[in-house]
Amino acid sequence: MVDLGPTAWPDLPVDGTTLLVPLGATEQHGPHLPMDTDTRIAAEWCRRAADGRTDVVVAPALPYGSSGEHSDFPGTLSIGTAALANLLVELVRSAIPPHRRVVIVNGHGGNHEAVLAAVEQSVADGRDVRAVWPQLPGDAHAGRTETSLLLAIAPDVVDMDRAVTGTTTPIGELLPALQRDGLRAHSATGILGDPTGASAEEGQRLWERLRQQLADELDHS
Repeated sequence: MVDLGPTAWPDLPVDGTTLLVPLGATEQHGPHLPMDTDTRIAAEWCRRAADGRTDVVVAPALPYGSSGEHSDFPGTLSIGTAALANLLVELVRSAIPPHRRVVIVNGHGGNHEAVLAAVEQSVADGRDVRAVWPQLPGDAHAGRTETSLLLAIAPDVVDMDRAVTGTTTPIGELLPALQRDGLRAHSATGILGDPTGASAEEGQRLWERLRQQLADELDHS
């Protein structure tokens, strides 16, 4: 694996490589998780999947996404769907060539529409671009799944004394209301799920599932 950010250009292998672009967000994750939770997850996911490979370059993580549904909570920074889609399209245009392909590794569900639009445009431009999302069981936002993932990699930023059960309505049922009203109207804490049973041990198991998911994508030519 090559970490693009701290590497000088003569030391970069580019021809025939895959560029991983970790995409996160800056938004609330309840009272117990940091604002950069999605960005941390996307970046760590890329590092784990690319570890030991010489054909993969990991770009610096993008910390801003489409997070309008969290705007009622202090600290949320959102650039919206259209701006994010345009950003990704231009990034891909600059990356291919010299890289052979780009994989956008998305850590925030609210980025979904922008990522799909960017991939569609980039493919129409003749570039090999793909996107992956976490394929994990569990709750939707700041719940057991995300809390376990962070406990496994950065326990110092998790305050389990402030972890409480949030709204547990399935996200498929709740999504239209979230998009209409914003998340705070349906969860005063910003939590969708129950983080109270989270653990680092569970997080490590989830990380292995994520690593394998992205490794399989990298091996798919």
